[in-house]
Amino acid sequence: MANVVITGGSRGIGAAAVRRFADRGDRVYFLYAANAEAARTVEEKTGAVGIRCDVSDGNAVREAFQAIGDVDILVCCAGLAHYGLLSMTDEATWDRLFAVNVKGIYHCVNAAMPSFLSKQAGSIVTVSSMWGQVGASCEAAYSATKGAVIALTKALAKELGPSGIRCNCVSPGLILTDMCANLDAETLAGMAEETPLGRNGTPEDVAKAIEYLADAQFVTGHVLNVNGGFVV
Repeated sequence: MANVVITGGSRGIGAAAVRRFADRGDRVYFLYAANAEAARTVEEKTGAVGIRCDVSDGNAVREAFQAIGDVDILVCCAGLAHYGLLSMTDEATWDRLFAVNVKGIYHCVNAAMPSFLSKQAGSIVTVSSMWGQVGASCEAAYSATKGAVIALTKALAKELGPSGIRCNCVSPGLILTDMCANLDAETLAGMAEETPLGRNGTPEDVAKAIEYLADAQFVTGHVLNVNGGFVV
């Protein structure tokens, strides 16, 4: 039984990851920013423990991890999206995206580090996006944060590998979560048609990939595409 911490665990990919690790018998804790009702639903369905915590707040993250204690697997799913021209993206929005999507990983990795180092073992899985690999028009800020996640993951794999700590990344394509709620049915159908596998992804598709990377003992620094072939 592993002790698993998942950020952004009250919805979407994070909630699917909570379900997957809980179903196999792991002790699962998840962080969530604000939606207490959604968090309670995940707790009731999985037996996982939800902790309200904004990952952009370093003090809050440290307090959460102190309450959790030992960590074997850290899954960084917490993230925000933004759609709009760069020229119409204000500085506060830009900063908030980086604070959650990138700095949140910084806080969580550092908070888990004492536990990892004490065992000389640990597994970190981050969540990027195919737009972090190739960029997306009208999603420059989001793409920039997700590109940073990939670079951070690869750097951490090199930095932490000698201590027995692995760090890998999943890079989802269009996944049917509330992050794509701004897309109409025609757009979603068009994206599915452009995808070689002929459909858009589900949170469960990504959760399976997260589980694989969490467990793969001789894999580190890898970016695993979960996009149906949209980006290869």
